[in-house]
Amino acid sequence: MIAASLTTAAAASSTAPVADGLATSQASALKTVAAWTAGNGKRLKAAAKFTADSAVQGKIKLGGGDAAPDGKTGVVPPIGQEKVTPTKVKNVNLPRTIGKVFFRLNGKDYWCSASSIQGKHRNLVATAGHCVYDVDSNRDTLDEWIFIPGYYQGKAPWGIYPGKSAYTHFDFGTYEDFDSDYAFVTVYNGVTADSWNSPKWEDAGRLGDNVGGQGFAWNQKIGQPVYAFGYPAGVHPDGDQPYSGHTPKYCYGKTTAAGVASAFKAEAQIAIKCSFTAGASGGPWIAQYSSTKRLGYINGVTSLVGDSDGNDRYDFATSPYFDSETYAVYTLASNLGSGPIAKPAS
Repeated sequence: MIAASLTTAAAASSTAPVADGLATSQASALKTVAAWTAGNGKRLKAAAKFTADSAVQGKIKLGGGDAAPDGKTGVVPPIGQEKVTPTKVKNVNLPRTIGKVFFRLNGKDYWCSASSIQGKHRNLVATAGHCVYDVDSNRDTLDEWIFIPGYYQGKAPWGIYPGKSAYTHFDFGTYEDFDSDYAFVTVYNGVTADSWNSPKWEDAGRLGDNVGGQGFAWNQKIGQPVYAFGYPAGVHPDGDQPYSGHTPKYCYGKTTAAGVASAFKAEAQIAIKCSFTAGASGGPWIAQYSSTKRLGYINGVTSLVGDSDGNDRYDFATSPYFDSETYAVYTLASNLGSGPIAKPAS
């Protein structure tokens, strides 16, 4: 069961969240959309899964580490759901909230996984911090950042949502500490067009109104079951590539302490058994997931993948542990609006 405290006051954080602009004006946001969709979405179709900072090298032992609650447990319910009750079904229905984030780095186009999440203005995306910031060169936000829920081979069934502002933990933005490898991104209203060739963009409305938004949970007990969703596409260390990245996949399991990944300054992450590869980074870990309602509570995002038994096959995925400081970052992002970048359909 998801545990919740009786109070939901904003958590006091020892370090202030970091906020950075993406498309800081409506004009620049629409320009970003136009750049991605030019040539009937040529860049979207050609973008590659993001492999940088996605995997622990060599064998790593699970267990240990410092992941633990730092205060009372808490939850924010999903959009439109005061309570989500899990229902047993034969098949797992994928959430409508998941999709791909696209961005540009050093002249090349990439994508990660992400999800819509509940927010005051229904305009919020949860993903990995390294899917928003270029940690290798210690620069600011990645360029031309957009979110497309339900993306499939050049199609955007619920519109394209350019990022406005990204919010991360101070330790990730400053020290590239993967214990805080998460980001919450406010996005403008989506836009749609009848055709991407000479498009006339129309306002598609707010993200959360179109696809819903998962709830948010923090300071939860380690050992509870979660579903991890994402778009894996990379190869295993042995060269095998079991996923195409075209459709979302999922893993299911109970969380455990992830151990230490020194190369990423990660000492307090959690893990689940999972065969995800690169491309899954940023995908949501959803606790108390209802397959019928396709909603639950995001309690992590895929950060790294690794091999625990040394057989050259990734067999676990990690996430930052969501604590009170995560909630503080989430709350800051959740309270800020974005607005439209195009006119409504006439």
